[in-house]
Amino acid sequence: MENWLPRTPSFRLDGKRALVTGGGRGLGVACAAALGQAGAHVLVAARTAAEIEEVASAICAEGGSAEAHVLDVSDPVYAAAAITACGPIDILVNNAGTNRPAGFLDVTVEDYDAIMDLNLRAAFFVAQAVARGQVQAGRGGSIIHISSQMGHVGGARRTVYCASKFAIEGLTKAMAIDLAPHNIRVNSICPTFIETPLTRPYLEDPAFRADVLTRIKLGRLGQMQDLMGAVVFLASDAAALMTGTSVVIDGGWTAD
Repeated sequence: MENWLPRTPSFRLDGKRALVTGGGRGLGVACAAALGQAGAHVLVAARTAAEIEEVASAICAEGGSAEAHVLDVSDPVYAAAAITACGPIDILVNNAGTNRPAGFLDVTVEDYDAIMDLNLRAAFFVAQAVARGQVQAGRGGSIIHISSQMGHVGGARRTVYCASKFAIEGLTKAMAIDLAPHNIRVNSICPTFIETPLTRPYLEDPAFRADVLTRIKLGRLGQMQDLMGAVVFLASDAAALMTGTSVVIDGGWTAD
């Protein structure tokens, strides 16, 4: 008797080429590792050669496939040329980002420009360069913006960061509309506070850490592994009908 049950779409990424920006540390390492473990060939990109070479080597050492690409995403023209030179990219994880926490009244022009230039401007033009290649290749693709729960709620001392991530959420939706005819899906991942080199200085403040833990309903800080399944899911055929939306991994922070 023929088995009539539907089959779960594959979470495997064999034969796919994935680019991870900001891939040398923190969440970028987790994203690159997740994609490599799922079978993708991972292009690990960042400004610091030693860091991305270490990540690429570690992926290869466990049987995956990866290479390091020195890439400064803050220069859109240079970045676009470098991305084009990489060849077709099936999956983009747009991860490079920063923050400079400050009260609204204390934010400087330099703070504003540093955050918005990397979190929004660079992300926009990296995605554009990858999408152009995907359209030209004619085989669809998946673009994943690493956003934040702060793209859905406000936060003290995070006016510019919140503005950048709310913008990423809007960009995700509008890109999804424009790119859907090309079978290019665009989604975001919105984590809560994850223990990384970027967040460690803030979380070392006992009062701040305690406040964060009261807002995360599951009662713990996020770990890098908490994002890895979502990255693989959005990159894979398992998310074939998902575009223009966000996966919020916040331990319940935004539930109330």
